[in-house]
Amino acid sequence: MTPFQRLKSIVGGSIGNLVEWYDWYIYSALSLYFAPVFFPNADFTAQLLNTAAIFAVGFLARPAGSWLMGFYADRYGRKAALTVSVIFMCLGSLIIAVTPGYNDIGIAAPTILLIARLLQGLSVGGEYGTSATYLSEMATGKNRGFYSSFQYVTLIMGQLLALGLLILLQQLVLTPAQLQAWGWRIPFASGAACAIVAFYLLRGISETPDFEAAAERPERGGLRELLRHPRAIITVIGLTLGGTVAFYTYTTYMQKFMVNTAGFSKDDATLVSTAALFVFMLLQPVIGALSDRIGRRPLLLAFGVLGTLGTVPLLTALGEAKSMGMAFVLIMTALVVVSGYTSINAVVKAELFPTHVRALGVGLPYALTVAIFGGTAEYMALWLKNAGHEDWFYWYVTACIAISLLVYGLMPDTKKHSRIEN
Repeated sequence: MTPFQRLKSIVGGSIGNLVEWYDWYIYSALSLYFAPVFFPNADFTAQLLNTAAIFAVGFLARPAGSWLMGFYADRYGRKAALTVSVIFMCLGSLIIAVTPGYNDIGIAAPTILLIARLLQGLSVGGEYGTSATYLSEMATGKNRGFYSSFQYVTLIMGQLLALGLLILLQQLVLTPAQLQAWGWRIPFASGAACAIVAFYLLRGISETPDFEAAAERPERGGLRELLRHPRAIITVIGLTLGGTVAFYTYTTYMQKFMVNTAGFSKDDATLVSTAALFVFMLLQPVIGALSDRIGRRPLLLAFGVLGTLGTVPLLTALGEAKSMGMAFVLIMTALVVVSGYTSINAVVKAELFPTHVRALGVGLPYALTVAIFGGTAEYMALWLKNAGHEDWFYWYVTACIAISLLVYGLMPDTKKHSRIEN
């Protein structure tokens, strides 16, 4: 494979990942507006709690998606699995875009919303492991950390596009009443359309050399074969735990935290979240490239130590922040720390497994951990706030990071002990 073909495939795979995560995150970005449409008979916090519950339930489908798509990717190819997951995501977004509200069809409205979200969960569950495997295998050994970091570049870019479209609608296109009534449907419809475009782009990418070489060998993937690698599975679970809770706390939940706790307006909270995410996105390839020089483990340890010591004071200060500038600095400080995990977690997991179970090994234990801890982070935060113990959530995040720190301290540096062959 020529360097141009390799780069073209990395870009194509990244664009598919971008569309997937845009579709996934528009739910969180727009929930401030569509929560009253699907759950009108409740106060604002309870409405957010209901939409957060569906957000969390969507995560329960991710392990199933990781198992199905991981098996499919290890058996039939990374490219084929990426294509199927995009189709599922497109359908889920389209369903949400056209579903009437509670006042029109009653309980059927939140029920259909739940079904659509479960479908998206299947899609994104399969996307993560397959995308991480594809980018890690397509890169060469000397720059694998750099290129694999683009999984989170496109993941964060998906969030940015969701927030950016929301800002455009807020500031230039629609009135607050229009956005509340029907304008929130526009991003979901555009997400379905973008997924169709990504489907055609994915048709032009190449299969990875690792998979093509493994296809000629007698080893076959599957759950039984994956279970022969228990240490790698436990390592994925442990290193994901703290990272996923921190990531969802400082990205998807921050917009609501700024409105519901710190007292910022919806518009100001969206602007601060967007600015912080943009800088966060730019950090990923920088720190990914750093891991190619100094190794993966030092960066994971930095995240673990700083996250364990700094979470409570950071969230406490953010809850009391009075200016947009201060809020941005505090969120950005947290995201710099979290980058020690996000920029390299995909390549670390991929480097733990042999080719014939790599997509399943990367995706399934990750998806289980994210479903239990990452997907429930927002719900946990809102539930504790509703119960009058919001600060308990700060300690919960700290404890999760501390557990991962123990794993980082015991695991080998996967850069020096990689199971990726090229």
